[in-house]
Amino acid sequence: MRRMKKGPVTFILMGLTDHPELQLPLFVLFLLNYTATVMGNLSLMNLICLNSNLHTPMYFFIFNLSCIDFCYSFVFTPKMLMSFVLEKNTISFTGCMTQLFFFCFFVNSECYVLTAMAYDRYVAICKPLLYKSVMSPKICCLLMCAVYLMGFVSAVVHTGFMIQINFCASNIINHYMCDIFPLLQLSCTSTYINELVSSAVVGTIIILSSLIILNSYAMILSNIIRMSSAKGWSKAMGTCGSHIITVGLFYGSRLLAYIKPSSAEAADEGKFFSVFYTLVVPVLNPLIYSLRNKDVKLAVKKTMKRMTG
Repeated sequence: MRRMKKGPVTFILMGLTDHPELQLPLFVLFLLNYTATVMGNLSLMNLICLNSNLHTPMYFFIFNLSCIDFCYSFVFTPKMLMSFVLEKNTISFTGCMTQLFFFCFFVNSECYVLTAMAYDRYVAICKPLLYKSVMSPKICCLLMCAVYLMGFVSAVVHTGFMIQINFCASNIINHYMCDIFPLLQLSCTSTYINELVSSAVVGTIIILSSLIILNSYAMILSNIIRMSSAKGWSKAMGTCGSHIITVGLFYGSRLLAYIKPSSAEAADEGKFFSVFYTLVVPVLNPLIYSLRNKDVKLAVKKTMKRMTG
Protein backbone atom coordinates (compact mmCIF):
# COMPACT_ATOMS: atom_id res chain seq x y z
CA MET A 1 0.00 0.00 0.00
CA ARG A 2 1.36 3.43 -0.96
CA ARG A 3 2.36 5.63 1.95
CA MET A 4 1.74 9.35 2.05
CA LYS A 5 4.31 11.76 3.39
CA LYS A 6 3.45 13.37 6.69
CA GLY A 7 3.91 16.99 5.61
CA PRO A 8 1.80 17.57 2.50
CA VAL A 9 -1.06 15.25 3.42
CA THR A 10 -4.51 16.74 2.89
CA PHE A 11 -7.38 15.08 4.71
CA ILE A 12 -11.03 15.01 3.68
CA LEU A 13 -13.55 15.34 6.51
CA MET A 14 -16.65 13.25 5.80
CA GLY A 15 -18.76 15.33 8.16
CA LEU A 16 -21.69 14.25 10.27
CA THR A 17 -23.78 12.67 7.52
CA ASP A 18 -23.59 11.90 3.80
CA HIS A 19 -27.34 12.29 3.18
CA PRO A 20 -27.82 15.32 0.83
CA GLU A 21 -31.34 16.09 2.07
CA LEU A 22 -30.01 16.61 5.64
CA GLN A 23 -27.15 18.97 4.76
CA LEU A 24 -29.12 22.26 4.76
CA PRO A 25 -31.28 21.55 7.86
CA LEU A 26 -28.17 20.45 9.80
CA PHE A 27 -26.23 23.50 8.61
CA VAL A 28 -28.98 25.83 9.91
CA LEU A 29 -29.31 23.85 13.17
CA PHE A 30 -25.59 23.87 13.97
CA LEU A 31 -25.16 27.49 12.86
CA LEU A 32 -27.83 28.46 15.40
CA ASN A 33 -26.12 26.22 17.96
CA TYR A 34 -22.75 27.89 17.25
CA THR A 35 -24.25 31.38 17.59
CA ALA A 36 -26.02 30.45 20.83
CA THR A 37 -22.82 28.88 22.25
CA VAL A 38 -20.73 31.98 21.51
CA MET A 39 -23.34 34.48 22.71
CA GLY A 40 -24.39 32.44 25.76
CA ASN A 41 -20.88 31.85 27.11
CA LEU A 42 -19.73 35.38 26.27
CA SER A 43 -22.77 36.82 28.08
CA LEU A 44 -22.14 34.66 31.17
CA MET A 45 -18.46 35.67 31.27
CA ASN A 46 -19.38 39.37 30.99
CA LEU A 47 -22.05 38.97 33.67
CA ILE A 48 -19.54 37.45 36.11
CA CYS A 49 -16.99 40.19 35.38
CA LEU A 50 -19.47 43.06 35.78
CA ASN A 51 -21.15 41.93 39.03
CA SER A 52 -19.14 41.95 42.25
CA ASN A 53 -21.59 39.57 43.98
CA LEU A 54 -20.41 36.90 41.51
CA HIS A 55 -16.73 37.36 42.37
CA THR A 56 -16.55 34.13 44.36
CA PRO A 57 -14.59 30.87 43.82
CA MET A 58 -17.65 29.07 42.39
CA TYR A 59 -18.20 31.73 39.72
CA PHE A 60 -14.47 31.97 39.08
CA PHE A 61 -14.60 28.33 37.97
CA ILE A 62 -17.85 28.88 36.04
CA PHE A 63 -16.14 31.80 34.25
CA ASN A 64 -13.27 29.52 33.22
CA LEU A 65 -15.70 26.79 32.15
CA SER A 66 -17.51 29.31 29.93
CA CYS A 67 -14.17 30.56 28.59
CA ILE A 68 -13.20 26.99 27.63
CA ASP A 69 -16.58 26.36 25.96
CA PHE A 70 -16.33 29.70 24.13
CA CYS A 71 -12.83 28.95 22.76
CA TYR A 72 -13.72 25.30 22.21
CA SER A 73 -16.49 26.24 19.77
CA PHE A 74 -13.98 27.97 17.45
CA VAL A 75 -11.76 24.89 17.15
CA PHE A 76 -13.94 22.72 14.93
CA THR A 77 -17.44 24.21 14.47
CA PRO A 78 -16.56 26.54 11.53
CA LYS A 79 -14.93 23.60 9.70
CA MET A 80 -17.89 21.39 10.54
CA LEU A 81 -20.33 23.95 9.10
CA MET A 82 -18.29 24.00 5.89
CA SER A 83 -18.81 20.25 5.50
CA PHE A 84 -22.55 20.89 5.04
CA VAL A 85 -22.09 23.34 2.14
CA LEU A 86 -18.91 22.12 0.40
CA GLU A 87 -18.78 19.06 -1.83
CA LYS A 88 -15.34 18.16 -0.46
CA ASN A 89 -14.32 19.57 2.94
CA THR A 90 -10.51 19.34 3.07
CA ILE A 91 -8.07 20.14 5.86
CA SER A 92 -4.27 20.19 5.67
CA PHE A 93 -2.06 17.96 7.81
CA THR A 94 -0.89 21.00 9.81
CA GLY A 95 -4.46 22.25 10.21
CA CYS A 96 -5.61 18.80 11.30
CA MET A 97 -2.87 18.44 13.92
CA THR A 98 -3.56 21.99 15.17
CA GLN A 99 -7.25 21.19 15.49
CA LEU A 100 -6.44 17.95 17.31
CA PHE A 101 -4.12 19.77 19.74
CA PHE A 102 -6.63 22.45 20.71
CA PHE A 103 -9.48 19.94 20.82
CA CYS A 104 -7.52 17.77 23.30
CA PHE A 105 -6.42 20.83 25.27
CA PHE A 106 -9.90 22.25 25.77
CA VAL A 107 -11.79 18.98 26.30
CA ASN A 108 -9.27 17.72 28.89
CA SER A 109 -9.14 21.13 30.58
CA GLU A 110 -12.94 21.01 30.90
CA CYS A 111 -12.63 17.65 32.71
CA TYR A 112 -10.23 19.20 35.22
CA VAL A 113 -12.36 22.34 35.69
CA LEU A 114 -15.42 20.20 36.47
CA THR A 115 -13.28 18.29 38.98
CA ALA A 116 -12.11 21.53 40.63
CA MET A 117 -15.74 22.71 40.81
CA ALA A 118 -16.76 19.50 42.60
CA TYR A 119 -13.99 20.07 45.17
CA ASP A 120 -15.14 23.68 45.58
CA ARG A 121 -18.72 22.52 46.33
CA TYR A 122 -17.37 19.92 48.79
CA VAL A 123 -15.46 22.56 50.76
CA ALA A 124 -18.40 25.01 50.65
CA ILE A 125 -20.91 22.49 52.04
CA CYS A 126 -18.77 20.21 54.23
CA LYS A 127 -16.18 22.72 55.48
CA PRO A 128 -18.03 26.09 55.41
CA LEU A 129 -15.94 27.68 58.18
CA LEU A 130 -12.72 26.94 56.27
CA TYR A 131 -14.10 27.87 52.84
CA LYS A 132 -12.54 31.35 52.55
CA SER A 133 -9.09 30.15 53.58
CA VAL A 134 -9.12 26.87 51.61
CA MET A 135 -10.58 28.42 48.44
CA SER A 136 -8.68 31.70 48.60
CA PRO A 137 -8.06 33.68 45.37
CA LYS A 138 -4.46 32.42 45.35
CA ILE A 139 -5.51 28.76 45.67
CA CYS A 140 -8.17 29.19 42.97
CA CYS A 141 -5.63 30.72 40.57
CA LEU A 142 -3.15 27.91 41.29
CA LEU A 143 -5.88 25.32 40.65
CA MET A 144 -6.70 26.91 37.29
CA CYS A 145 -3.00 27.09 36.34
CA ALA A 146 -2.76 23.36 37.14
CA VAL A 147 -5.91 22.71 35.06
CA TYR A 148 -4.51 24.42 31.96
CA LEU A 149 -1.04 22.91 32.46
CA MET A 150 -2.44 19.36 32.64
CA GLY A 151 -4.66 20.08 29.64
CA PHE A 152 -1.62 21.32 27.71
CA VAL A 153 0.50 18.27 28.63
CA SER A 154 -2.20 15.80 27.58
CA ALA A 155 -2.70 17.68 24.28
CA VAL A 156 1.06 17.59 23.59
CA VAL A 157 1.14 13.83 24.28
CA HIS A 158 -1.80 13.07 21.95
CA THR A 159 -0.58 15.34 19.15
CA GLY A 160 3.07 14.33 19.50
CA PHE A 161 2.27 10.65 19.01
CA MET A 162 -0.13 11.40 16.14
CA ILE A 163 2.51 13.37 14.20
CA GLN A 164 4.73 10.26 14.12
CA ILE A 165 2.16 8.22 12.17
CA ASN A 166 2.54 7.40 8.46
CA PHE A 167 -0.81 7.77 6.73
CA CYS A 168 -1.91 5.51 3.87
CA ALA A 169 -3.52 6.16 0.49
CA SER A 170 -6.92 6.69 2.13
CA ASN A 171 -7.08 10.18 3.59
CA ILE A 172 -10.82 10.31 4.30
CA ILE A 173 -11.59 10.93 7.99
CA ASN A 174 -14.93 9.42 9.00
CA HIS A 175 -15.74 12.32 11.31
CA TYR A 176 -16.55 16.03 11.30
CA MET A 177 -13.23 16.88 13.00
CA CYS A 178 -9.71 15.54 13.49
CA ASP A 179 -10.32 13.26 16.47
CA ILE A 180 -7.87 10.66 17.78
CA PHE A 181 -9.41 7.31 16.82
CA PRO A 182 -10.72 8.30 13.34
CA LEU A 183 -7.16 9.46 12.53
CA LEU A 184 -5.60 6.25 13.84
CA GLN A 185 -7.80 4.28 11.42
CA LEU A 186 -5.93 5.90 8.50
CA SER A 187 -2.50 4.65 9.57
CA CYS A 188 -0.69 2.08 7.43
CA THR A 189 1.65 1.17 10.30
CA SER A 190 0.87 -0.37 13.68
CA THR A 191 -1.08 1.97 15.95
CA TYR A 192 -0.80 -0.24 19.03
CA ILE A 193 1.42 2.23 20.93
CA ASN A 194 -0.75 5.20 19.91
CA GLU A 195 -3.94 3.43 20.96
CA LEU A 196 -2.34 2.33 24.22
CA VAL A 197 -1.13 5.87 25.04
CA SER A 198 -4.42 7.49 23.96
CA SER A 199 -6.51 5.02 25.96
CA ALA A 200 -4.21 5.41 28.98
CA VAL A 201 -4.33 9.23 28.89
CA VAL A 202 -8.09 9.45 28.25
CA GLY A 203 -8.81 6.66 30.74
CA THR A 204 -6.64 8.20 33.45
CA ILE A 205 -8.22 11.64 33.01
CA ILE A 206 -11.78 10.32 33.07
CA ILE A 207 -11.27 7.76 35.87
CA LEU A 208 -9.29 10.05 38.21
CA SER A 209 -11.54 13.07 37.71
CA SER A 210 -14.65 10.86 38.05
CA LEU A 211 -13.35 9.38 41.31
CA ILE A 212 -12.65 12.84 42.75
CA ILE A 213 -16.08 14.09 41.67
CA LEU A 214 -17.90 11.00 43.00
CA ASN A 215 -15.96 11.12 46.28
CA SER A 216 -16.75 14.84 46.68
CA TYR A 217 -20.46 14.28 46.10
CA ALA A 218 -20.54 11.21 48.34
CA MET A 219 -19.26 13.36 51.21
CA ILE A 220 -21.64 16.19 50.24
CA LEU A 221 -24.58 13.74 50.26
CA SER A 222 -23.49 12.38 53.63
CA ASN A 223 -23.37 15.93 54.98
CA ILE A 224 -26.76 16.84 53.48
CA ILE A 225 -28.43 13.76 55.04
CA ARG A 226 -27.27 14.93 58.47
CA MET A 227 -28.78 18.40 57.92
CA SER A 228 -31.86 19.02 60.03
CA SER A 229 -32.83 22.21 58.20
CA ALA A 230 -34.97 21.83 55.07
CA LYS A 231 -33.66 25.22 53.89
CA GLY A 232 -30.06 24.03 54.21
CA TRP A 233 -30.91 20.83 52.30
CA SER A 234 -32.57 22.85 49.51
CA LYS A 235 -29.66 25.33 49.28
CA ALA A 236 -27.06 22.55 49.16
CA MET A 237 -28.91 20.67 46.43
CA GLY A 238 -29.47 23.91 44.51
CA THR A 239 -25.76 24.76 44.37
CA CYS A 240 -24.80 21.22 43.33
CA GLY A 241 -27.65 20.45 40.93
CA SER A 242 -26.30 22.45 37.99
CA HIS A 243 -22.86 20.90 38.31
CA ILE A 244 -24.27 17.35 38.52
CA ILE A 245 -26.26 17.89 35.30
CA THR A 246 -23.19 19.23 33.46
CA VAL A 247 -20.95 16.40 34.69
CA GLY A 248 -23.52 13.77 33.73
CA LEU A 249 -23.96 15.14 30.19
CA PHE A 250 -20.25 15.73 29.55
CA TYR A 251 -18.80 12.52 30.99
CA GLY A 252 -21.64 10.29 29.81
CA SER A 253 -21.43 11.41 26.18
CA ARG A 254 -17.62 11.41 26.19
CA LEU A 255 -17.42 7.84 27.48
CA LEU A 256 -19.91 6.66 24.85
CA ALA A 257 -18.05 8.51 22.07
CA TYR A 258 -14.69 7.00 23.04
CA ILE A 259 -15.83 3.39 22.99
CA LYS A 260 -13.67 2.17 20.11
CA PRO A 261 -15.84 1.70 16.99
CA SER A 262 -15.57 -1.74 15.39
CA SER A 263 -17.94 -1.10 12.46
CA ALA A 264 -19.20 1.72 10.24
CA GLU A 265 -22.46 1.86 12.22
CA ALA A 266 -20.56 2.08 15.52
CA ALA A 267 -18.40 4.86 14.04
CA ASP A 268 -21.55 6.82 13.13
CA GLU A 269 -22.82 6.31 16.68
CA GLY A 270 -19.48 7.63 17.95
CA LYS A 271 -19.97 10.79 15.88
CA PHE A 272 -23.48 11.17 17.29
CA PHE A 273 -22.24 10.98 20.90
CA SER A 274 -19.37 13.34 20.05
CA VAL A 275 -21.97 15.94 19.07
CA PHE A 276 -23.25 15.90 22.66
CA TYR A 277 -20.01 16.84 24.41
CA THR A 278 -18.61 19.03 21.61
CA LEU A 279 -21.76 20.93 20.60
CA VAL A 280 -24.68 20.29 22.97
CA VAL A 281 -22.92 20.61 26.36
CA PRO A 282 -21.19 23.97 25.54
CA VAL A 283 -24.51 25.55 24.51
CA LEU A 284 -26.36 24.13 27.53
CA ASN A 285 -23.81 25.13 30.20
CA PRO A 286 -24.74 28.87 30.28
CA LEU A 287 -28.44 27.93 30.51
CA ILE A 288 -27.85 25.32 33.23
CA TYR A 289 -25.78 27.71 35.37
CA SER A 290 -28.08 30.71 34.89
CA LEU A 291 -31.66 29.39 34.82
CA ARG A 292 -31.13 27.33 37.99
CA ASN A 293 -29.15 30.00 39.83
CA LYS A 294 -30.69 32.82 41.89
CA ASP A 295 -27.41 34.78 42.07
CA VAL A 296 -27.09 34.83 38.28
CA LYS A 297 -30.75 35.83 37.86
CA LEU A 298 -30.21 38.71 40.31
CA ALA A 299 -27.04 39.75 38.47
CA VAL A 300 -28.97 39.77 35.17
CA LYS A 301 -31.63 42.04 36.69
CA LYS A 302 -28.98 44.41 38.09
CA THR A 303 -27.12 44.53 34.77
CA MET A 304 -30.33 45.18 32.80
CA LYS A 305 -31.32 47.91 35.26
CA ARG A 306 -27.86 49.48 34.95
CA MET A 307 -28.08 49.43 31.15
CA THR A 308 -31.61 50.86 30.97
CA GLY A 309 -31.19 53.31 33.84
